[in-house]
Amino acid sequence: MFTAASLLDLHERGQRSLRRLLKHCGQLSPEELRRELGGFGYPSVREQLEHTIGAQEYWISVVEGRYTEGDGEVNLSTVEELETYRSQVAQTTGEYLRRASEAELNSAREMWTWPGKMRMLVPAHVFLRTLTHIYHHQGQVLAMCRLLGRPGPADLDFPLD
Repeated sequence: MFTAASLLDLHERGQRSLRRLLKHCGQLSPEELRRELGGFGYPSVREQLEHTIGAQEYWISVVEGRYTEGDGEVNLSTVEELETYRSQVAQTTGEYLRRASEAELNSAREMWTWPGKMRMLVPAHVFLRTLTHIYHHQGQVLAMCRLLGRPGPADLDFPLD
């Protein structure tokens, strides 16, 4: 059984890591941020970061019943714009977690997902999916940064304190 407080704690820790990653990526030139590198599903650092944040926005809209088929990806070009987007999505996620009851968080219910599909999902599991997704793409962004000659700092793992 997940509590809102425990999920909110995980959310805040994941966002701390994502903020640190964005800060590191702020050292990249605009060209490096957009440079396409082979072997990655999203071929640039910018696209990886935008996708990571956009996926959390998508899943929280699904949980809150706000998802519509017309929702699409944004197209942000700077780390500053990505940080603003991350902050907005993190705030929306945090607000949801603060108001959700334990029963809501832990009970399966039908939710509309892409592409127009109704699925039985547990909100806490959906939230945990967004958390693991951050770390999956963080690893890809860090690998891309190494390829660009800008390896990341050692403190980007899940914060224990």
